[in-house]
Amino acid sequence: MSDRTADIGIGFEERGAVGIVTLDRPRALNAVDHPMVQAMDARLRAWIADPRIAQVVLRSAHPRAFCVGGDVRAMAELGRSGRKDEARQYWRDEYALDYLIARYPKPFVSLVDGLCFGGGFGLTGHGRYRVAGENLGFAMPEVAIGLFPDVGGTFVLPRLPGWSGTWLAMTGARIGMADALALGLYTHHIPTDRWPELVDALAAGEAMETLLGRMAARPPAPDLASLYPHIDRIFAGGSAVAIAIALEKVGEGEGEVAAFARLQLETLRRASPTSVHIAFQQMQRGLGLDLAGCLALEFRLVSRLLNQHDFFEGVRAVLVDKDQKPVWQPARLDDVDPASIAALFDEPLDDELLLA
Repeated sequence: MSDRTADIGIGFEERGAVGIVTLDRPRALNAVDHPMVQAMDARLRAWIADPRIAQVVLRSAHPRAFCVGGDVRAMAELGRSGRKDEARQYWRDEYALDYLIARYPKPFVSLVDGLCFGGGFGLTGHGRYRVAGENLGFAMPEVAIGLFPDVGGTFVLPRLPGWSGTWLAMTGARIGMADALALGLYTHHIPTDRWPELVDALAAGEAMETLLGRMAARPPAPDLASLYPHIDRIFAGGSAVAIAIALEKVGEGEGEVAAFARLQLETLRRASPTSVHIAFQQMQRGLGLDLAGCLALEFRLVSRLLNQHDFFEGVRAVLVDKDQKPVWQPARLDDVDPASIAALFDEPLDDELLLA
């Protein structure tokens, strides 16, 4: 049995023992909007109680993108039009869905190929099994639009090897399949041409863990292997400003590492300075919180950024006008008041996100 929830870009199918969720919003590269979040949450909860469904698969209908994130353009429009409570409700529901997936009581696998950014990571990064295809492109690029790596990025990224999570959070750098697997963001590599066979075997009742182990292929060596020691050295700095200074100094040299440092510094300088400071603080604080605590902290942050300038300016420059020339306030990393960043994190809301 299958159905596609009318005009909201998501489909559901029950095939044998497996429930299948298919993201299908190609014009938006599967960006997840509020109706999609609500429909997926309702169906996943229904399948928990359905004894016919033993396992769940999440996938995309289109090879170009698994999901490029949440529908932040719509959230910015709500915020600008005075409907901030509706925008906050979207994030409240999105984070609750991510938490549901993290605690899902039945085997849950995401089949991820093409672009997977932001909210797409939220749907997959906390699940028990995460399969990467050969064309995966992973990034948490929210600092470029005046946001921060949310959907549980506060929990996952600081737990990656070394200081790689801090690098990914502060720059929004994109990595491929081999590096994403090497860092532990995904659990298995299975070539995409074998995914139909995988789904059929799950529908026939084969145990997910056994099947994934049998079908997994050895990924190639990570493209950035030689750079990780340098990333650790640079991004271990004690502040966002210190990291920028380290990138600048390393970039004065020659060779692969210097070129890499210059590119990271250029990317950092294009991003919202406030967002870069937030991302750094997330990586400092996340290790001391569980996933529910991290998502609650992120809800606190996103609620506050709806009352500031940079999110709206970033969406305008990158997603609406597409001039790629945001005017940030403050304009430089050095101009950001550390006390203002701490207040975003530390002052509780009247309606905190509570997950159980």
